[in-house]
Amino acid sequence: MGAVGTVYWRAVVTSEAPNLRRAVAATGISPWAATRSLALKVDFAVGTLAEAVGAALVLAETCILFAGVVSRYVFNNPLMWTDELANFLFLWLAMLGTVVAFRRDGHMRLTMFVNSLSRERGEWLGTVGALVVIAFVLEILFPATQYLQVQQSTQLITLPLSDGYRVLALLVGMSLLAIVALLRLLEAASWRGFVSALAVVGAIAGGLWLAQPLLIAIGNGSLVLFFVVLVAVCVIIGVPISFTFGIATFSYLALTTSLPLSIVVNRIDDGISNLLLLAVPMFVFLGLLLEMTGIARVMVNFLAALIGHVKGGLSYVLLGAMYLVSGISGSKAADMAAVAPILFPEMQRRGAHPGELASLLATSSAMSETIPPSLVLITIGSVTNISIAALFTGGLLPAAVAALALVVVAWFRSRNADTGAGGQAPAKQILWTFLIAIPGLTLPFVIRAAVIGGIATATEVSTVGVVYTALLGLIVYRQFDWRRIYPILVDTLSLTGAVMMIIGTATAMAWALTQSGFSQWLVNVMAKVPGGTAGFLAITIVAFIILGSVLEGLPAIVLFGPLLFPVAKAMGVHEVHYAMVVILAMGIGLFAPPFGVGYYGACAIGRISPDDALWRIWPYIGALVIALFIVAAIPWLSIGFLR
Repeated sequence: MGAVGTVYWRAVVTSEAPNLRRAVAATGISPWAATRSLALKVDFAVGTLAEAVGAALVLAETCILFAGVVSRYVFNNPLMWTDELANFLFLWLAMLGTVVAFRRDGHMRLTMFVNSLSRERGEWLGTVGALVVIAFVLEILFPATQYLQVQQSTQLITLPLSDGYRVLALLVGMSLLAIVALLRLLEAASWRGFVSALAVVGAIAGGLWLAQPLLIAIGNGSLVLFFVVLVAVCVIIGVPISFTFGIATFSYLALTTSLPLSIVVNRIDDGISNLLLLAVPMFVFLGLLLEMTGIARVMVNFLAALIGHVKGGLSYVLLGAMYLVSGISGSKAADMAAVAPILFPEMQRRGAHPGELASLLATSSAMSETIPPSLVLITIGSVTNISIAALFTGGLLPAAVAALALVVVAWFRSRNADTGAGGQAPAKQILWTFLIAIPGLTLPFVIRAAVIGGIATATEVSTVGVVYTALLGLIVYRQFDWRRIYPILVDTLSLTGAVMMIIGTATAMAWALTQSGFSQWLVNVMAKVPGGTAGFLAITIVAFIILGSVLEGLPAIVLFGPLLFPVAKAMGVHEVHYAMVVILAMGIGLFAPPFGVGYYGACAIGRISPDDALWRIWPYIGALVIALFIVAAIPWLSIGFLR
C-alpha cells in the first residue's frame, strides 16, 4: 500500500502524470487500489491536523473562559476581550469538530434501514449519502464566500481583528469536509458503485433544476417536497441529519425563491456562534474528566454501599447515579459509560436479565434529560432565549418525578428476579464511602452556586467545573492520566462539531420555514387545537415523542422550538414548563425502540443485544409517559422554585 501511494505522489509532484499508468502497472496493483492508498494517506493527514488544532482550541477556550472568571471575581478586574475571543475561536472549533465527527462517523443519523440491507446495498447507500454531503458543501461554498466578503469589513469590538477571520472558518471547514467525504468515497466505494450513485444523485439534482418553474408554480407544495419528502428520504438512507437539513434548506431557497443564499450562511453562523452554546464543549469535556478522575465511580460506590443490599437495590443505585452524574456531565454517552460498567456485572450476578439492565439504563437516561447542566437545556435556552438559570432550576423536579416512576417499575420487576446481596454494609463502610464521595457530590452544588451567585455565567461555569474536577483528580483522588487528555479533547471536539452542525443547519431551516409562511400557518393551527392548553400540551407530547425518535432529539428541539414556544406563550403556558414537557417527550422518543438511537446506544454501552431489551423496556417507557403527563398537568413542578 505504501509503495503504491509513493508512486502516485511522485507522479503528482513531479508532473509525471503521463507515465502514471505505466508506473502503477509496474507495481501490479490496479489504479483504483492505488487511488485508495493515496486517499487513505491524505485522509489521515487531514484528520490528524484537524484533531490537533481542534483539541488545542478546546483547551484554549477553557483557559480563556476561566481566566475571565478569575479576573472578574478574584481580582475585580474584568477582562473585556475574553467573551469576544472565545466566540471568535468557537466557530473554528465547531467547524473543525464537524470534520473530525465526519471522519469518525460521529454525526447523528438513522442507520436502522441501512443496517437491515445487505452489505452491498448498504455500502451503496453510504456512497449516495457521502455524495449528498458533497452536494451540500458545493451549495454552501459560494454563498459562504459572499458572506465572508461582507464580514471582512466588520471589525470586532474589543480586538483589532476583522470578523472575516472568524467567518473564514466556515469556508475552511466546509472545504475540508468535502475533501474528507471525497476521500472516504475513494477509500470505500467500488468504481461501479461510485458511478451509479453519482448518476442517481446527479439525475435527482438535474431533475429538480429542470422542474424549477413547476416548483415555483406549486407554491407551498414545494415545502412538502423539500422539507418532508427530501428530508425523509435522506434520513432513511442514513445521511447525517445536519446535512439533510442543510441540503433541504439550500435546495428549497435556491430553486423556489430569489433570496440571496448568503443569508442562509448568516443564519447558520448565528445558530452556531451563540456564546451560550460554548457551554456544550465545556460540559462534554467536564463529563469525560469525571470518568477519568474516578469521581463518578466513588459516587456510585457510596450509593451501592447505602442501599445495594436490598432487593432491586442496585436498580435504585443506577437511577440515583444517573441522576447525580447527569447533573454534572451533561453528556448522555458519558453518563451511561460512567455507570454501566460499574453496576452491570454485579446486577447480572444477582439474577437481573440483561434486557432489564439495558431497559433501565436507556430509560434512566431519558429521565435525566432535564437535569442541569444538560446539553439539551443549554441548547433550548440558546435557541428560544429562555434563561439558562431558570431552566437549570426548573429541570430538577420533573426529573425526580420521572425517577420515582421508574423506581416503582424497578421495584415491581425485581421482586422475584433479584437474589439480593446479603447483609447490609457496615455503618463504618457506608460512612467511609460517603466521606470519599463528598468532594464529588459537592460538584453539582459548586456549579449551581457559581451561576446563582453571579460568580460565573452559564457558559463560564462549565470551566469552573473542569478546573474543580481536575484538582480533585490530581490532589484528592490521585487519579489523573495525562495520556488520556488528548483523546478526551478530541472526543469533545467531535461531539461539539456534530451538535453545532445540527444547530446551525436547523436554525437555517427554521428561518426558511418562517420565511415561507409555514410558521404563521403552524401558529394558526395550534391556536385552534381542541381542548385549549391541555389539548396543545397533549399534541406537543405526541409530536415530540415522534420527532425525538426520528430526528434523534436535539435536532427536533432546535428546529421546532423557535416555532412552537411563541405559540405556547400565546396560549398561556409558561416557557420553562413547556420546555420541560418538550424535553421529556423528546427524551422518551430518543430512547424508545425501534427508532430511538439512544436505545441502541444504551445497549452498546451495556454490551447487551437490543433484541434482549426490546420487549422488556415498555413498562419503563410507560412509566415515563405517565410521569410526563403528571409534569404537564402540574406546572408547579417546573416553575415552583423560580424566583
